[in-house]
Amino acid sequence: MSTWQLQDAKNKFSEVVKRALSEGPQDITVRGEPVAVLISRAEYARLSHPKPGFVEFMRASPMAGQVLDIERQPGLTRERLL
Repeated sequence: MSTWQLQDAKNKFSEVVKRALSEGPQDITVRGEPVAVLISRAEYARLSHPKPGFVEFMRASPMAGQVLDIERQPGLTRERLL
């Protein structure tokens, strides 16, 4: 990540934007302290896009709708495999 002083970032804004597109996030500092990061729109969309919940994830599975044959032994205890 490239680092820019705020004054340089203002003076070379178009270059900062181009680098955000080609190189990734650009760090902006004020008096040596990081205060902001400029990212591309695509990166912002990726970061802000909500992830599906568990139910939506399972419904989108290629296995959705298939019947699984799951059986349990009827006894109260299970045989240990040691």
